[in-house]
Amino acid sequence: MPKPVLVIMTRWHAPYRCKRRLAQEIGAEQAALIQKKLTIHTISVAKTMQKKGFIDLRLAIEGIGFNKIKQVSKAFGIKDALPQGEGNLGVKMKRQVQKIQKRNVRNNRNGLATIIIGTDLPSLCELDLIQALKKLDKADMVLGPAQDGGYWLLGLAGKSINPLTTTPFDGIKWGTSSVLKQTITKAKKKGICYELVNYKNDLDQIEDLEPWLKLKDSQDSLLLYPPSTNLKG
Repeated sequence: MPKPVLVIMTRWHAPYRCKRRLAQEIGAEQAALIQKKLTIHTISVAKTMQKKGFIDLRLAIEGIGFNKIKQVSKAFGIKDALPQGEGNLGVKMKRQVQKIQKRNVRNNRNGLATIIIGTDLPSLCELDLIQALKKLDKADMVLGPAQDGGYWLLGLAGKSINPLTTTPFDGIKWGTSSVLKQTITKAKKKGICYELVNYKNDLDQIEDLEPWLKLKDSQDSLLLYPPSTNLKG
């Protein structure tokens, strides 16, 4: 059977191209370094899941062109990588799901379960993703609530992708504190069965750094200080 696809959506870790709110407080260079480390951590967790056979993996990057994306995907050891494209977050996520289903339909008439995450979570671990996959066995949609009122994970079961539902993507006021609430309200109106996984805090502003800076002398600090990589940016 085809495996669920995990899509990692990230911004390229260059100064002034990522973590703009955080950059205003700690500087663009430092914010970009944090983005790079968070991206490495997220990909590391995802690749472990892939090696264990739980998922297939796709990387969607904003801020660089096709040629650079090829270099980046090779450095990370990810075969499937492409740009996010234009539009708001809903449009970008919908585009990723549509591309996955278009490729999948050649081999499987049923929809292919898809999970989308970002790279703002120092605490992300395999258990978080396993929990989401298990909930997709029963629910049409899975959401990972974020403390800012949005969500850090969106999962769609195959049956809700074929045909593709518009509920998680259209008519949402992105960037507000009510993104999760709006999405749930629309799901209920459409009769979409949804489940929630655990709350997490996106790392977007300087106050979000505090729990991780306190851990800099502990083993957990590796979440923000992972091993170096030969990827230059």
